[in-house]
Amino acid sequence: MAIGTQKHPLGKILVHLKYAEVDQVKEALKLQKEMGGELKLGQVLQKLNYCNDIHIARALSKQQGVPFVDLADFKKIPQEIYNLMTPKQVEEHKVIPVQRKGQTVFVASSDVLSYYELDNLRFIFGTEVSWVMASPTQLAIVVQQVYNLTDVIPDVLEEGGPEKKGLDITQIEKDVAIDAEDDDGVVAKLVQTVISDAITRRASDIHVEPMESKLRIRYRIDGECIEMECPPKRLQGSILSRIKILAGMDIAEKRKPQDGRIKIAYEGRDIDLRVSALPCTNGESVVMRILDAQKNLVSIEQLGMHSSDFERFKHQLSKPNGVFLVTGPTGSGKTTTLYAGMQMLNRPDVKIITAEDPVEYNITGINQSQVRHNIGLSFARILRAMLRQAPNIVLVGEIRDQETADIAIEASLTGHLVFSTLHTNDAPSSLTRLINMGVKPFLVASAVQGILAQRLIRRLCPHCKRPYEPTDLELSSVGLTREAIVGKTFYEPVGCDKCGSNGYRGRMGVYELLEMTVGVRELVFQGADGIRLRQSAIENGMSTLQQDGVRKVMSGLSTIEEVLGVSHDQNIS
Repeated sequence: MAIGTQKHPLGKILVHLKYAEVDQVKEALKLQKEMGGELKLGQVLQKLNYCNDIHIARALSKQQGVPFVDLADFKKIPQEIYNLMTPKQVEEHKVIPVQRKGQTVFVASSDVLSYYELDNLRFIFGTEVSWVMASPTQLAIVVQQVYNLTDVIPDVLEEGGPEKKGLDITQIEKDVAIDAEDDDGVVAKLVQTVISDAITRRASDIHVEPMESKLRIRYRIDGECIEMECPPKRLQGSILSRIKILAGMDIAEKRKPQDGRIKIAYEGRDIDLRVSALPCTNGESVVMRILDAQKNLVSIEQLGMHSSDFERFKHQLSKPNGVFLVTGPTGSGKTTTLYAGMQMLNRPDVKIITAEDPVEYNITGINQSQVRHNIGLSFARILRAMLRQAPNIVLVGEIRDQETADIAIEASLTGHLVFSTLHTNDAPSSLTRLINMGVKPFLVASAVQGILAQRLIRRLCPHCKRPYEPTDLELSSVGLTREAIVGKTFYEPVGCDKCGSNGYRGRMGVYELLEMTVGVRELVFQGADGIRLRQSAIENGMSTLQQDGVRKVMSGLSTIEEVLGVSHDQNIS
């Protein structure tokens, strides 16, 4: 990943445009160093009478990739264009409007404009804003003649000089490589590059983490964090501020956690980024969760369930009432599964209402409500209001407390089909979790219709996987014997260009579906523990997470190591 952007040094541009000689640039650089870097390179060249401010402005326009505007005949610009800004706004922002083309206003500036300043101008005009470069002298004349303002336009033409940037003076003199790179422009392009690169690499999250000596950037790809090239530590504050501005956060607030959202267009599709900022020791840690509806919203057929589980899952979705729970840790695909179910049930004759924190994907035809704890709009409060909307199906993002659990079960008993999630290790323990929350056992036994526990495992790259012979220890770790695998082929990861050299590409779900049979209901009513509930569910046809994972391994889709990572370590084998 190219983490930075390359711009030609101002000195080289001046020499190329024949506005200055190589020796003149070297002399100006030497003088600048002797003066302690107090003046910019352009100012030093002007003091030596080697260049004028128009030369410097034209060179900067080339460097920044923006047009240069000659304001010598400023009266040709219509007065209605100048009227787009008030004198107070001109004095504050030190720019003037010079053209309006379609939905874009062009403003002239004698200094490099940062993306933060452009965002402020977009707010003023209520439209898109682009900028062009003008000489300070000409701009000052227009500001005085049109807006009756004096001493507004500074004579600073570039951001930083060699001393400020800490460059190697010897190397600069050798190449005439004066660095006039604008940090704000670099930061905006860097953030854009990071986001685009993460989407291209199929990342689910982008982690921007300030360390003591560096700013670490990591992508979470297929559940694994991969460290990328680090940008300069000096850009840390600018990068974090840029992300917070895009996400609509308060950039001045660095003591409290904040949440925000960024909407971008990428390759013709809309993508949301859910942004979280958390104050840490070395600065704010920022995580951007990439929500790509086109790729992440899948049908129930694409969930990858075994045929037996798939048929039972569809049967659960077809029930007229009751509670259906999806369980698993954060990042296990619960939301994807629920959304797949909602899409199957989303018909014109069915009213579906959801309460989510937050709403991750907007689905046409479904009424989706956002939880807002800051105004007291909790799951329980939304759920109570939902029931007055006469829905057929209700989705509650998560059951976190007894109040929400009680209302959800009450809704199911009054004829609603309720979907929700819990954070439990396996399906049977969800029943005891509800009871521990304070829900009476007989209500749990009568209301809950089914529970789906799930995890995500990495899928072997189809381009480079190769057959291998598993050891007896590997087989026994997932409950297999040599006799059980006769005729089956096991594969191991290799690594190629298609999968980023790690042998895996994409993820798939492993599932454990518990249906509330008469025997399980009776055990719940009696207050049986999770072990007895689990045994009863297995006796009535439930495949465990590990068993479903083994089926996928024996189909050549994943590895024993992946299955052990989501079953054995969780003590749910």
